[in-house]
Amino acid sequence: MTLPGIAIDADGRHSRLPLLLGLAGLLPFLFTATAAWLAPVAWQVVAIKAFLYYAAVILSFLGGIQWGVAMSLESAGSAAFRARLLLSMPPSLVAWPALLVHPLTGAWVLAGGFVLVRLLELGRDSRETLPVWFQSLRNLLSMVVLACLAAVILRLVGN
Repeated sequence: MTLPGIAIDADGRHSRLPLLLGLAGLLPFLFTATAAWLAPVAWQVVAIKAFLYYAAVILSFLGGIQWGVAMSLESAGSAAFRARLLLSMPPSLVAWPALLVHPLTGAWVLAGGFVLVRLLELGRDSRETLPVWFQSLRNLLSMVVLACLAAVILRLVGN
């Protein structure tokens, strides 16, 4: 069984770099979600803010991936190109306002954004366009991010 996120090119060469970078990208989620529960109270507030800001950045990044896919893999005049470009924008347009509302509301908005992006990535067009290793990596990363969001939401509900 291959680990999720191990890139394999047409010649059968493997690269662990996407997996390693994806796991490294989880560290701020894991650290701040843990600190939201275990740090001294004053630092819990900082941890929750840091968590929400990082989640907004990553959600925006996921939209940017779709922009890059459109530019590199779709024909410029095609419906798929237009659709992917249009769908690349909502993640950042959802992430930014999520930082302007109450943290609990913002966390729910960000969670919804991550779910919607993942559903887009699981759609037929993305399954046909994106490599299998990307899908398996995104499954893993999405599950961890959503679990961390759940932990932060539970912490905010507990206040």
